Amino acid sequence: MTVLPHDWYPGEVPNNVTLGERSSLYSSIAFLHHCSEREPSVRIGPRSGVYAGTYFDLGPGGEVQIGKYCSVEGTIFSSNGRIVVGDYTFIAHGVVIADSFAAVPPEVPIARHEDRAQYPPRAVTIGQDVWIGTHSVVLGGANVGNGVVVGAGTVVEGDMPDYAIVAGNPADVVGWARPKRRASNASPTASW
Repeated sequence: MTVLPHDWYPGEVPNNVTLGERSSLYSSIAFLHHCSEREPSVRIGPRSGVYAGTYFDLGPGGEVQIGKYCSVEGTIFSSNGRIVVGDYTFIAHGVVIADSFAAVPPEVPIARHEDRAQYPPRAVTIGQDVWIGTHSVVLGGANVGNGVVVGAGTVVEGDMPDYAIVAGNPADVVGWARPKRRASNASPTASW
């Protein structure tokens, strides 16, 4: 176990958590509900920041991989499966990324659904250069493409195509962060 020298919370970072070179972790309180037995359970890439209010509420099979140059601002990762966040991604405050409908700490039984085996975890994949707006929810089975912009308060489930701007509950494509390419017969000087 590792103690963060600047930490205000009297806890330790679990041994199965890896921090990349020059990455930043606000506090070991992020692992208050961490029960993962995976090696590693949480991998934070180089030069990424995990800030106040972020929690890794992981069950025994939970695994989170955060790429390089990411910024995670007060996000709850609740999973007994795998969550992958690509490089250069920004996740705003109050976002919940959960593999099931009930994002509760792993030691808390789901009301009226005591047997979690009924609800197997579904992986979450978030591409590179993604922006996820405040208070959004990304659910199990989501596959968020590269360059996607997720509007505040959006509920994401399923596939979101590269460079889509999505909003609503459920998420719907409302625009594009990058115009689509022209037809193959367009002039070679055609731009985006």
